[in-house]
Amino acid sequence: MAVATAVVAYDDAELLDIACVTTTLATATRFLTGEHTAHSDAPPVTTSDGAGYDIRLLAVGGRPVTARPGLRLEAHGALEHDTGPVDTLIVVGGYGHLRAAHDDVLVAHVRRLARRARRVASVCTGASVLAAAGLLDGRRATTHWAFADSLAHDHPAVTVDPDPIFIRDGRIATSAGVTSALDLTLSFVDEDHGPDLARRVARALVTYLQRPGTQAQMSMHVAAPAPAHDVVRDVVDHVVQHLDGDLSTAALAERAGVSERHLGRLFRTHLGRSPAEHVRRTRTEAAAALLATTDLPLARVAGRCGFGSSETLRQAFLDTYGRTPSEHRRAFRVPQAVGGGR
Repeated sequence: MAVATAVVAYDDAELLDIACVTTTLATATRFLTGEHTAHSDAPPVTTSDGAGYDIRLLAVGGRPVTARPGLRLEAHGALEHDTGPVDTLIVVGGYGHLRAAHDDVLVAHVRRLARRARRVASVCTGASVLAAAGLLDGRRATTHWAFADSLAHDHPAVTVDPDPIFIRDGRIATSAGVTSALDLTLSFVDEDHGPDLARRVARALVTYLQRPGTQAQMSMHVAAPAPAHDVVRDVVDHVVQHLDGDLSTAALAERAGVSERHLGRLFRTHLGRSPAEHVRRTRTEAAAALLATTDLPLARVAGRCGFGSSETLRQAFLDTYGRTPSEHRRAFRVPQAVGGGR
């Protein structure tokens, strides 16, 4: 029997939030029903249930929704008239999330469907709707990093963690910005049908084999723009280019021609963390990239990135990502990198 999946949308929802969920599940369904393998050389998928996912896009009144960037999507039905059953309920995000969170009809029926759903999830700022429905009270949750503070302020009963790309707290999951919905939805496919199907879907979508939820939202590759302050920008650039060098606060302050105390104030003002915290995070993210793209031993990775030992690298990974370097390598391994980087 197909897994009934209700995707809740509203005006000014983000189109990618919707598509990342629906396309991932539709691709999994094509594999499960044999449609995808019929047009390729891939072997058939063997699972306990080959029925796939029955995806329904729901909106208040069953009206079309205008999603960013201005495309109109037809809903499959009215949220308030959908009686289920719903296995998985997913609320998408977008710039209309606050209006959606104050829509009494939408919130009430999300709450109603959630009561009997096996899984409930939000994409990006869709967490605001789940929070308004009381579904995140007493739970740990995430959202797009740019909206985390406002979610925490508006819903003090929710423990908001802006760092992970998605969080599972019991049967409720929340994800970060936009394409993190791919990772969350792939984790659902893995949970329902196993890692082999999840890997095939990821390859079909030409995306990373699913990133664990503990992957940080703000990495070296999607970091905020360079700091506007000349001193901070110069030090940040120096750190990236000299990971295995002396990056103590004293050495960085001397290079910048300022006192350690002043450098600390500048970093906290412009980056929100101390120089030492920034150095450790940058080294950890550089090590994460090396682990995914080379076969260097852990000790070599640690040395290249300025960690004194493999154990120091391991502790930095546990503190930053909640997993060990070896676990990261297994999750993010890029096949083309095997044999390179020595």
